[in-house]
Amino acid sequence: MRRQAVSAAPARGPGQVKEDPERARKAPGSASREDAEGSAARRAARTQRLRNALLSLCSAALGLVVWIVLAHSGIQGFPGPASVLSRGWQLLRDGVLLDDLGASLRRVLTGYVIGTALAVPVGFAMGWYPVVRRLIEPWLQFFRMVPPLAVIPLAIVLMGIGETPKIFVIFLAAFLSCVVSTFQGVVSVDPTLVSAARVLGAGDARVFLGVVVPASSPFILVGMRIGLGAAWATVVAAELIAAQSGLGFRMQQAQLYYDLPTMFVQLIAIGTVGLAMDRLLLLAEHRLTGWQERR
Repeated sequence: MRRQAVSAAPARGPGQVKEDPERARKAPGSASREDAEGSAARRAARTQRLRNALLSLCSAALGLVVWIVLAHSGIQGFPGPASVLSRGWQLLRDGVLLDDLGASLRRVLTGYVIGTALAVPVGFAMGWYPVVRRLIEPWLQFFRMVPPLAVIPLAIVLMGIGETPKIFVIFLAAFLSCVVSTFQGVVSVDPTLVSAARVLGAGDARVFLGVVVPASSPFILVGMRIGLGAAWATVVAAELIAAQSGLGFRMQQAQLYYDLPTMFVQLIAIGTVGLAMDRLLLLAEHRLTGWQERR
């Protein structure tokens, strides 16, 4: 009887292996189902991008229509798109527009980079060390209440009429916008995450680099975007007061001669370049904070 029972068991050949239980649990169509879900997600993402692009085009077309209506509404001297385009092409062909744009962009980038590079470590120090916070925060809040535009006359008196006062006020505007956002990001880190990291044996440096910096990065990037707008607003005001080149300087000259098309060209140039820089920061934000849930 025992011999018959043994012989009744199916023999396993040398090329046969034991069936993987994990593989056996998987349904035959699970792989194809996952591929279908991935394809559906990609199609939904493409559809969303196409919808966003169409909405942006519709918004631009609507703005152009409003501009044309205002130009034909009888407002004295209000230029239409055709006259502004013609004046912009003339300034571009003469090299004036590129020279002014280069001068303003150089000032903005210099003051903005210095301001944000200093604001991030200062904001981290304020949020991480209570002593530093108590020492710096009163002065920070004091200077935040003083508009950077109000500092321009004082900066010109103390630093002259060269590039230094313009870069300084741009630096101040970018620094004040970014340092507050960075500080708020550090103090808003969930204490549970910090406690969990310490329980797992992480030291201060590991907690700071592995928990605090990633958690506060969305706040930092938002502060950088706000600081960029403040930098452009400040550079135009600084060039209106004391400059020999730049988009703000050209707008002041156009104001003296009631040259509205030139003023519109400068405004469009500022908005276009500023928007492009903001989109680059937004792209960096999406790449660096991909873990963050968005609506």
